[in-house]
Amino acid sequence: MQVSFYKQDFIGELIGTFMLIVFGCGAIAVATTLNGYEGIFQVAMIWGLSVTLGIYTVRHLSCAHFNPAITLAMAFSRRMSWKKVPSYFLGQFMGAFLGALMVYILFSAPIADYESKHNIVRGSIESVKTARIFSAFYIYGDGTSVITLSAAMITELFGTFMLMLLVLALTEGCHVGRPGNNLSPIIIGLVVASIICLVGPLTQAGLNPARDLAPRLVIWIMGWGEASMQSINGGFLLVYTFSPILGAAVATVFYDKVLKMSMTEASSSCICKGED
Repeated sequence: MQVSFYKQDFIGELIGTFMLIVFGCGAIAVATTLNGYEGIFQVAMIWGLSVTLGIYTVRHLSCAHFNPAITLAMAFSRRMSWKKVPSYFLGQFMGAFLGALMVYILFSAPIADYESKHNIVRGSIESVKTARIFSAFYIYGDGTSVITLSAAMITELFGTFMLMLLVLALTEGCHVGRPGNNLSPIIIGLVVASIICLVGPLTQAGLNPARDLAPRLVIWIMGWGEASMQSINGGFLLVYTFSPILGAAVATVFYDKVLKMSMTEASSSCICKGED
């Protein structure tokens, strides 16, 4: 298969993913180092708003995935060409890397001050407390976790499954509940915020390989070292890369084989026209 580079797709995904990470991880940085927020709801809403703003900003350039798991699911289900996948991936990972780097530049002083006040040595297991600003961890700064590796995988799989399923349901097909194109970015942002509120306390709601891996590389470079890879025997790859990809793929199959077929039957029965 010939690999092609699609400039507009690359630029759209880079800008959108950059916005996602800057606002989302920036909110976590404010909450962690400056006590700027009082609970997960506020941080989740900022993540959701960043998705909404990103979609509105670049959807004329790309399909505004900002997530390799969604891109793979779209290609897998033949909703987009496999030739476009490399351009999407490159934009997503570069956008996430640059976004995390910008968050570090903006908050390097508050992070260092927080580490100093709490006697955290960057690179130690305790520094997971600040590494969590950038990447997702299902373990705490003392090396413990509230869930097992397998439970964390299921959590991320389920969260990404719901995200992919609801994105498809809100943007495709004929059904009364689907919002218009102007409103759908707001609803999708609320979907993201809702999922974060649900699974965030367990795994930090990664749901996105680019959102996790690229910032993880940034903090590894910036002194967290092995602590950036802490996730109980290296399980972060299974939890935050493999599980979201599988969850999104399963969601497309479920949507096409169950929901889409039901919507087609409903359409033929005039339900989409509001008839009894």
